[in-house]
Amino acid sequence: MTNPKKAAGSLVLLAAATSLMIAQAFAQTPVSPTPPAQAPAAQAPVAQTPAPATAAIPAPAQAPAVPTPVVGQTVKNPTLPHNLSPWGMFMGADIVVKLVMIGLAIASLITWTICVAKLLELRHETRRAKKRIKVLGNDISLMEAERDARNGKDAVSLLVQSAAAEAALSDTVNDEGFKERVELRLSRVEAAMSRRISRGTGVLATIGATAPFVGLFGTVWGIMNSFIGISEAHTTNLAVVAPGIAEALLATAMGLIAAIPAVVIYNHLVRMITAYRALLGDATAQVMLLISRDQGRRSLRIARAAE
Repeated sequence: MTNPKKAAGSLVLLAAATSLMIAQAFAQTPVSPTPPAQAPAAQAPVAQTPAPATAAIPAPAQAPAVPTPVVGQTVKNPTLPHNLSPWGMFMGADIVVKLVMIGLAIASLITWTICVAKLLELRHETRRAKKRIKVLGNDISLMEAERDARNGKDAVSLLVQSAAAEAALSDTVNDEGFKERVELRLSRVEAAMSRRISRGTGVLATIGATAPFVGLFGTVWGIMNSFIGISEAHTTNLAVVAPGIAEALLATAMGLIAAIPAVVIYNHLVRMITAYRALLGDATAQVMLLISRDQGRRSLRIARAAE
C-alpha cells in the first residue's frame, strides 16, 4: 500500500511541474495585438461657392530705371548737394559763417595790400638812404651836404637838414653843448622816420594773431547749426551732416589763409625795417663826423690866425 501511494504522489508532483513550465512558456511568448478596424471616413459635403467676378486691377507703377554706372564714370548721390566747391559751400553756409568768411577775405586783401605797399616803400627808402650815406662819406662839409640834401624828403636828407638848422641857430659850433643838441635833433628825426616806415605792420600782427580764432568761431557756429539740423531731422545720415560740417571747416581754412601769410609777411617786413634803422643810425654817425670835422677845421683856422 505504501508503494502505490508514493508512486501516485510522485505522478502528481510531476504533472504540477509540467503544467507550471508550460504556463511560464506561454507567458514569455509575445502576442501581436490585432489593430482595430477603422471606420470609413465620412465625406463632408463641399459647398459650391460662386467664383467672384474678376475686376480690372491696375498694373503697379514701375520704378524709374536706375542707370548702370559705367566704368570710370562718377555717379552723383541725389541726396547730397551737387555743388561742393568753395563758392557753393559759401553760398550754402549760415549768415554768421558768411560774415566770418567775408571778414577773413577782407583781412587777407589788407594783408597783401600792406605787403606790396611796404615792400615798395622800404626798397625805395633803402636805396635813397644808401645813396645819401655814400655822399656823406666824401670829404665835404656840413653846409655842402645841406645844399645837396636841401630839397630831399628822405630820412637821411632830413637828418642833414636838422643838423644844419641847429648849426644856424647856435651862436658857435665849437662848444660841447652844440654836439648834444645836434644828437637830440637827430635822434628825434630818426625815431620819426622809424615810426613812419613801420606804419601798417601792426595791422599785420593783429591779423596774424586773431584770424585763426575768428575762423575757429565760424567753425564752431557752423558745427552747432549742423547738430541742430540733425536733431530737427531726426536722422544721423551722413548726407545731412556732411554739408554743414564742410561749410564750417571752410571758415577755419579761410582763417588760416589769412593768418599764415600775415605772419610771414610781418616777420619779413620787421627784418627789412631793422636793416633800414641800421642805415639811419649809420647816417646819424656820418652827420656827427661831419660836424666834428668842421669843428676841427675851424679850430685849426683860429689857431693859425692867432699865430
